[in-house]
Amino acid sequence: QVQLVESGGGLVQAGGSLRLSCAHSGRTFRPVAMAWFRQAPGKEREFVARIFWSGGGTNHADSVKGRFTISRDDAKNTMYLQMNGLKPEDTAIYFCAASEGDVRGYAYWGQGIQVTVSS
Repeated sequence: QVQLVESGGGLVQAGGSLRLSCAHSGRTFRPVAMAWFRQAPGKEREFVARIFWSGGGTNHADSVKGRFTISRDDAKNTMYLQMNGLKPEDTAIYFCAASEGDVRGYAYWGQGIQVTVSS
């Protein structure tokens, strides 16, 4: 059974930083890609960043480019999202997701973690 567990959220002032972590577990689980999504109150879930597990290639949404950085530590089975220069509009529940590269897309999701940025 595959599990994704997020940590590192919380409350921070505008301009501050947080680092989110997402640890995956499962005896034979080997993701092809993992990603961060977020959902603000009253809004649809939106893509934040993606990383390809094997080669480490990344993509970031335009809204976070230059402020957020996605990375992973293969030895720890953990993905990270370093968030700098946080803005109130970054306030949302952040979810990590994983894909095994098949037609299901991001088939595995974490429970979500709250990030709140005060002005």
